[in-house]
Amino acid sequence: MEVILGVSNRHVHLTKEDFKILFGDASLEILREVRQPNQFASTFCVTLKTKKGAIENVRVMGPFREYTQVEIAKTDAYLLGLHPPVRASGQIENSSPITIVGPKGTLHLQEGCILAERHIHLLPKQAEMYGLSGLEEVDVLLPGLKGGILSHVKLRISEKSYFEMHLDTDDANAHLVKNGDIAHILAKK
Repeated sequence: MEVILGVSNRHVHLTKEDFKILFGDASLEILREVRQPNQFASTFCVTLKTKKGAIENVRVMGPFREYTQVEIAKTDAYLLGLHPPVRASGQIENSSPITIVGPKGTLHLQEGCILAERHIHLLPKQAEMYGLSGLEEVDVLLPGLKGGILSHVKLRISEKSYFEMHLDTDDANAHLVKNGDIAHILAKK
C-alpha cells in the first residue's frame, strides 16, 4: 500500500510557559499548516546551542504541548556535539540536554533533545483496512535511484491523524526523497 512522505526538518515543540520565556508576550502565529490535523509551523524560530556549536533559525511548531522538545537529525547532533536517543515524540526522559535561545530569553534544558523515530500516522479504520491493526512497526520501500527499505517504521494509530510517513532529513537525503513522494508499506509477517 502507498503512503505519502513528510520530511521533517529540525524543529522545536514548546510549552506555553517556555514560549513566554523565549518570546515574551507574543502570540504563537501560524506560518503554514502541516498535514497532521491542528498542527502547524509557526512564524517563530529559535537558536539551538551547545558548548560545541549552534544552529540558527530552527522552526517552532504549534500548537503548544505539555512538554518542551527539540527534534534534530543525526547530522545536526554531530554539529552540536550531542548523542540524542531515537525516540517517539514526547519520550524525553533521559534524552540530551540542549539550550534554546529566543529573542527575549534562554532555556537550558537538562533533557528534551531527541532524534525522532521514523513513523506513520494513520487512523484506526485505516490500520484495520490495510491489515496493520495490532502491529507496532512495518518496513517501508522508498522509491528512486537511491531508494531502499527502511525498517522499524513505527505505526502511530490515532483518531487525529492524516495518513503520512514522517522521516527526518538524514533519511530523506540518503534516499533522495522529498515531501510528497510516495513510498510503499511492506507487509509484515
